[in-house]
Amino acid sequence: MKISYLESPEGLSHEGLLWETLKAQIISQSPDVLVSNEMPFGSWLAATKSYDAESAQASVVANDKGIEELRKLDIPIILSSRPVEAADKLANEAFALVNGEYHFAHQKHYFPAERGFYESTWFSTDRQGFYVIKTARITIGFMLCTELMFNEWARAYKRQGAHLIAVPRASGQSYSSWKTAAAMAAIVSGCYVVSSNRVGKYDNALTFGGKGFAFAPDGSQISETTSANPVVSFELDFDWIARTQSDYPCYVEEIGRDT
Repeated sequence: MKISYLESPEGLSHEGLLWETLKAQIISQSPDVLVSNEMPFGSWLAATKSYDAESAQASVVANDKGIEELRKLDIPIILSSRPVEAADKLANEAFALVNGEYHFAHQKHYFPAERGFYESTWFSTDRQGFYVIKTARITIGFMLCTELMFNEWARAYKRQGAHLIAVPRASGQSYSSWKTAAAMAAIVSGCYVVSSNRVGKYDNALTFGGKGFAFAPDGSQISETTSANPVVSFELDFDWIARTQSDYPCYVEEIGRDT
């Protein structure tokens, strides 16, 4: 099964040269599964410290239009996230397009609150839980950006039979902690862990770093994106997942765990 992931420009529109170029690069890979970055269309909301309803609605519209463009790629499975209305804020909702049909995955639970990433101002969680999406060929879990830092959920996805953990993210130019977290998520789950990221300058204080990456079930890095190669692919090996998930430390049971 061929998995593609990417680094996608900040402020991406569903139309125009940036999207047409990225779309052509994606299509040329002919993937079975595409992992996008976090809320890939429109400007990054959480760079500003104060919630603005007009900007929030613009982001919802931009990503809704983007979903229609993603459907047109005609890729069997597309994994992404989008902003949706939630009480007096937004929720960041992970989803899968499976043969064009929308499947809810979960809403982001962990929100930073710092310069460039005032997500707790903009987002809340209306629907609790971390659950897999099961398709005919592959079972998928999501960890949206900061959620990757909480490895208990990678372990939980293994218990639900996951093969792949998708990590759409929007992160800056420091990569080491993200790669460490991805490697550990793979090691404790025996899953492939694949992340796509934004890339490019938002303003003088915030530049997204790109560097989408893929980690194998044993925690080794497979590949990563660059500015010269913004869309990268690999072949997922189900046998490798099965072997790793039956080996240490994946088989270790937690004494006293209720669920």
